Parts: sequence; C-alpha cells; structure tokens
Amino acid sequence: MIPLARLLPAAAALSVLATPAAARERRDGGKLLLTGGVSSVEGAAGGGLASWAVIGGNETEDGIGGSAHATYVALPDFDLTSYGAAIGWRDRVELTYAHQSFDTRSAGAALGLGRGFTFAQDVFGAKVRVLGDAVWDQDSILPQIAIGVQHKRADKATIIHAVGGKESRGTDFYASATKVILSRSIVLDATVRFTKANQFGLLGFGGDRQANRAAQFEGSAGMLVTRKLLVGGEYRTKPDNLGFAKEDDSYDLFAAWAVGRRVAVTAAYTALGSIATFKRQNGLFASIQGSF
Repeated sequence: MIPLARLLPAAAALSVLATPAAARERRDGGKLLLTGGVSSVEGAAGGGLASWAVIGGNETEDGIGGSAHATYVALPDFDLTSYGAAIGWRDRVELTYAHQSFDTRSAGAALGLGRGFTFAQDVFGAKVRVLGDAVWDQDSILPQIAIGVQHKRADKATIIHAVGGKESRGTDFYASATKVILSRSIVLDATVRFTKANQFGLLGFGGDRQANRAAQFEGSAGMLVTRKLLVGGEYRTKPDNLGFAKEDDSYDLFAAWAVGRRVAVTAAYTALGSIATFKRQNGLFASIQGSF
C-alpha cells in the first residue's frame, strides 16, 4: 500500500539527490524505488484503501511509465477481487482502470440473492499533479498535491435500486496531498473525496438516507523499517446512504515488501466493518503490482 518500500535510507537518499547520476537517472526514467505508489482497490496510485497525490509508474518528468495490479481481499462472509492497470505521463498525469468483483459466497443466499451471487463494477480514473514533488522537494514544507476523478459503473442496477440505491453509475472527485520526509523515512498522505458511493460503488450511488455527494477523508502513514520493508496504516471514511444496512468506516494495518525493482507485494489486516447487514467484515488484504 505505501509506495516507499524501495526508497534509499534517508541519509543516503539525501546525498544521492544532489549527484549528477541522480539527474541522469531522472532523465532516463528512474524514480526513487516504488515512489510511484502501489495500486488502490480503485486503481489509482497510492495505498490499498487511499488514493494519493503520487503518479503511478516508474517514469520521471521526461518519460512514460505504467503498472498493473491484482488484489484479493478475504473477509468472513465476502470476497473482493480487483485488477487493473495505470499509465503515467511525465510524472504529471495518471490514467487508470480497475475492475472489481464482490462475491457474496454463502451470504448471498441469506440475502435472498443466491449463493455466490457477485456484484461487479468498472472504475475509470484520471489524476493530475498540480503542485510540488513528494520526493524531490525536500527543502519545501509543501506536499505534492494532485486532483483526481473516478467514474464508476456498477453492473447490478436492478438490485441496487431494490436496496435503496439511487443510481448504478457515479463519479467521485478528490484532492490529495502527499509528503515524503526522507530524513525520518516517513510518508504521510491526506485525501478529501467527494462521493456518494455505497461500499466503494458496488452497491450503487446515493440512497434513501442521503442522495448527494459528501466529503470523506482518506489518511495514510507509513515508516520504512528496512530498505525493502515499509509498515503503516490507513483510515478511510465512507458515506452511510442506505437505510437497510449501516456502512462503517474502514482501516488497515499493512506491510509492503519490494521483491525487485519492478515488483511489489503488499499484505494487510483490513477492517471494512459492516457490509449489507453482516458485521465485523475484517480480514486479509493481499496485492501484487508490477511496474515500468
């Protein structure tokens, strides 16, 4: 989730930033390792739950990069899978796609949908960095800031309307601020998302309790404990739009490991709270990402 598992130790990184070799590396398309982020469940670069201001891929300001991911979340009564890809242009613009599938397993029968009933949605995203550089602007107190949009299309319109959802398609808007503190091997992010998505959009958008977008918060913090291992946590608030089932905020505690220059693996304990009347949906998050 946190995209710093391959950053150099802080003191070494600070000396490298000033060398001619570092400048050549930037021109040739070499970000500091994993600073392009891993893929969130919605496809944007950042953490597993949160979208960040970073741009996906290994490209710098002179190149084009990209990534692909596969994610699996195992919960007591449900399974969530996500896969997708991202393209980054000049470390400025990011275009993403993710497909999510939510398997109700035996809970589907209890809900009257049938065992193994599956909800799915497609998420199309775009993000633009508008200010700062999270890694290279170490002398500035300003974070890297980006704005983004995610258009979501859920596939079960009839059921979404039956449970109180207003629409099966919706668009989120967000603004993110990300700061890397190399001297302390710390990364911090805060994101404000304007959304009316129910369970990330899988249960539609808006509901009988609330139909309009509301501001929600996504926060992340991590610390590099070795050159290739980063640990931390995230917290994400969500709207509670549907009368038939309470929707809780979510959080995770994660460990991100750099397998190689182009591959990262993330594991986390994820707490998604109550989903469709089933409480305590806490379980394992596992993701793999390849990037260039």
